[in-house]
Amino acid sequence: MVSPYVVKLVLSTPDSSFLESTSNVKLGLISPKSLAKGDLCGGGRGLAGTGPFVFESYTRGQSAVFARNAAYNWAPGNAAHNGPAHLDRVTLRFLPEYAVRTGALTSGQVDLIEGVQPTDAPLFAEQPGFKLLTGPSGASTSFTFNINYTRPPADDVRVRRALRDGFDLEPIVKQVYLGTVPRAWSIIGPANPAYNKALVGSWGNDIAGANKLLDEAGWTGRDSEGFRTKDGKRLSIEVGYPQPYVRDNRDILIQGVQAALRKNVGLDLNLRLITAGEYAKNNANGTWVIYPNTDNPSDPARELWDMLGSKGFLYSNIPNPDQEITSQIDESLRTTDPVRKRQLTDAIQKRGVDQAFIVPLFAPSWFLAAKSNVNGLGFEAGLDSPSSAYDFWIAKK
Repeated sequence: MVSPYVVKLVLSTPDSSFLESTSNVKLGLISPKSLAKGDLCGGGRGLAGTGPFVFESYTRGQSAVFARNAAYNWAPGNAAHNGPAHLDRVTLRFLPEYAVRTGALTSGQVDLIEGVQPTDAPLFAEQPGFKLLTGPSGASTSFTFNINYTRPPADDVRVRRALRDGFDLEPIVKQVYLGTVPRAWSIIGPANPAYNKALVGSWGNDIAGANKLLDEAGWTGRDSEGFRTKDGKRLSIEVGYPQPYVRDNRDILIQGVQAALRKNVGLDLNLRLITAGEYAKNNANGTWVIYPNTDNPSDPARELWDMLGSKGFLYSNIPNPDQEITSQIDESLRTTDPVRKRQLTDAIQKRGVDQAFIVPLFAPSWFLAAKSNVNGLGFEAGLDSPSSAYDFWIAKK
């Protein structure tokens, strides 16, 4: 510590994502005294941070209430004002069902909702008394099949490429999301400056080629349900999707891909909704096969490290991860040369798709709907969520 308000950090190795990580809202400061008090998640009033609102009360499963911090005077540079927040109080209600949230806004019970479904968007877009805001599409990662390329049958690149190319993704995404989000071409989202545009149109929807690859891989038999077989075993690849993370009709999207792969190439994409505990166990022992996921660090090197790096949260327990892509990821984190970093992140995205370590599906957008007199709304790209209520204000009707 240099002084009471200055801390000096010395890194053992260069980290090009360090500044982004420390500026991210996910690294918000919490009082050490608060942390020492124990179960902060239980709703205790001891929770203390540095934001524009003060924690007031919490009702488990129902709501949390925050009051304005009158002493707040250190707004970030992108804020629309400085000093205390405009609102005296903010109540966050927990309404997990899409239809319930929509009904709460249309009936006037709440002023703002997040996670608006594409089917509900017309209720608010350009409608009297409401406004609909669309956040950046894929500012972080796309919703992607992350494939454990060390587990059979996905350890065969021909099988992975057949999965990648054995269906037409565009109409499936359009059908599920009604044209509100684009299909994905890379694990990095298109709103991120590091997005590799060269991947657009470079893969997918090659059903004849996918069938040829599976023939070459020896999956030439068929069982009574039409699935390919080899040595009496069905060509089946499991998608283990943790139930707590299923949202935005993503399970419906996977079911569309599942049906297309069965029809087009005879591959059994076995979608299985699992518990968070089962996923954690599979991750710890490296036995997961396909994990569908998005991630949201804005630094591309950190995103790729999370999803494909040898020490990231997915591949840290995988034996013998791909040396080429992991070494590129490690270098992209170390280098502070922006030109070299961009070369590396482009190459990582390309190898990930070429080797079908990943199959990007769509670039999520975040939809907010609010009463027309609610102003100061925005998005926190690092969280794929609404921004802080700090700049919110309500106009008199």
